[in-house]
Order: sequence, then structure tokens, then C-alpha cells
Amino acid sequence: MKLSERKNQILCMAVEEYIKDCSPITSGYVKEKTNLGLSTATLRNELNALEAMGYLKQLHTSGGRIPTVQGYRYYVENLLSTATATNSQLEDVKKLITSRTNSLTDIVSGIAKIVSHATNYPTVVMLNGIENLVLDEFRIIPLLEQKVMVLIGTKSGYISQDLNVQATIKECQDASNYLTKNFKGETVGFMIENIDQFEEGMKSEIKAFQNVVDTLIGGLKKLNNTKLIDVHREGSAKLLQDNDIDGAKKVLNVLDDKDKLADIVKVDSKDKIEVDLADEEKNDCSVVKAPICLNGNQLASIGVIGPQRMDYASIASALKVVIDSLKDLKGE
Repeated sequence: MKLSERKNQILCMAVEEYIKDCSPITSGYVKEKTNLGLSTATLRNELNALEAMGYLKQLHTSGGRIPTVQGYRYYVENLLSTATATNSQLEDVKKLITSRTNSLTDIVSGIAKIVSHATNYPTVVMLNGIENLVLDEFRIIPLLEQKVMVLIGTKSGYISQDLNVQATIKECQDASNYLTKNFKGETVGFMIENIDQFEEGMKSEIKAFQNVVDTLIGGLKKLNNTKLIDVHREGSAKLLQDNDIDGAKKVLNVLDDKDKLADIVKVDSKDKIEVDLADEEKNDCSVVKAPICLNGNQLASIGVIGPQRMDYASIASALKVVIDSLKDLKGE
């Protein structure tokens, strides 16, 4: 429902003030803090109307009003439609994303850490798009103690893996050439699904480095099936100081449940910020989340988690920086 400009202003102020210091809104407070030029009686009528519409509620008959889940939803949807990337603390995100020296998993994890520090809320990043990355080249390097390091170049950056397999320099070079020749321009998912067919038709070519290829494919399958890269808990202590102990406990419990986190952070859009609110469909916590897409391919999703009364504006601003920075990278 579209509210009048006056009701919109009053409701948004009520939500923001309650987020800031957990203070219920009264008609006197609205009159003091706004320049609407309305009498206390008129403002009281507006608050009554917003309550009747389901956006506000009274905890006590003679007390002020606080937002309902519906009120939060209205506020958040209006906020997201006008969110701007203004958080100067997140300049490091742009530097990290445009870096050519970090692996993709380091970049994704680094983004989550920076966002968590800037917003002061726990932040979760979920890897869910490795199979969509387009392959460019392979570099396999023998290390000490029966290990090799694999650098998998993709159109969006590189993936690094250390494999427990013994191989000579020549075997590593041959494996690198074989994989690059046969899978350059294909996706990681295509390689995982079709490697057996290639091996069957080229047994003589890959016999010497069969263990390297098999171990690499096993590692990629494991990485592709790994959902959570990192959970950054910056701000967890602050949750316990915000006069919402029950909400904070629910958030901390969710942070320890990887299956639930994976479900919470999953996003449906490739270019939009999404919000799920606590108490909607029995959610234990609120989450503001966004996709992490590189060159049009979704690599991961990031979610900032907190109680219902969380600073949606600063979080949306932080995630907008991430989305805008990724769009800039795509155009390079």
C-alpha cells in the first residue's frame, strides 16, 4: 500500500528512531522532531491511522508506538528503492575486488570481512557458483612433501588449490597443457561433468599424470559442494548491548547452524539487495543479502545478519557498494 507523503515521513521516522535507541514514538516527539507544522492532535490521528493499518503498534495503552513487522517491511522496501553507495569505510572493497593478486575465494571472504567491520553486524558469505566460472588456463606446480599447487585461471580471477599428490615437473606441465587445451572456454561445471569422457578417449595422453587430474577433479567437486566460506562475527558482542537479548540469542544460535545459514543467505536475484525480516515466516533473524557476481556469473552471496531492530540503512549502503563495485569490474 502506498502511503501519503505525511504518513510515509512519520512511519519512516518511527522506524529509524526505534532502530536507533529503542524509543517508542509519541505525537509530541513527532511534532518536536519534524517540520510538518501539524498539531499534536493531528499527529496523534496519523499515528492512530498507521496503527489501524498495521504499521505501528502500542506495547501499552498509554505508551508510544513501535514498528510492526509490516512497518519494517514498508520501511525496508522504500529504503532499498533509493539505496545509494555512500559508505566511505568500504573503499577497501573496491581495492579488493579490482586486485589481480588475490584468489576468488580470498576476494569473497575479504568482502565479507570488510562489510562486517563496517556495519558492525555478523556477516556470512556463501559460495554457490564455482561451476559457472569460465576456464582460461591451468598452472600446476610441484611442491615439497608430495604436494602440488594448482592455479586455475578463470575469466573472473583465479582459484588456488593445494593437492596431496606426488608428481614430477614434466607431469605437472603435461597435466596443465592437457587441461588448458581441452577445457579452455568451458565452465568448471562442464569440466567436472565431462572429464571421464575426455579421459576415456585420451588414456595414452594422460596416463602419466592421471593421479594429478583425478585429484584435481576431486578437489574441485569438493570445493563446488562447499557452501559456506566464512562467517565473520564482528558485531556479535554489540548485539548483546542493544536491549534485545532474545533477538541477539536467536542470531547467535543461527550463526552456529551452517545448514540454516546456507538457506538464509541464498539469494534469488543477480543484481538486487534482498531483505528477509525476523518474524516473517517464522524467521529467527533478519538478513540483508546480495549476490556477488563477477563477469555476469554469480560466484557467491553475502548476508548481514541481525535482529529485527537492525540498521538496515547502513547495511543496504554497504552492500550497494559491493554491487556497484562488481558492476564497475564487469565493465573493465
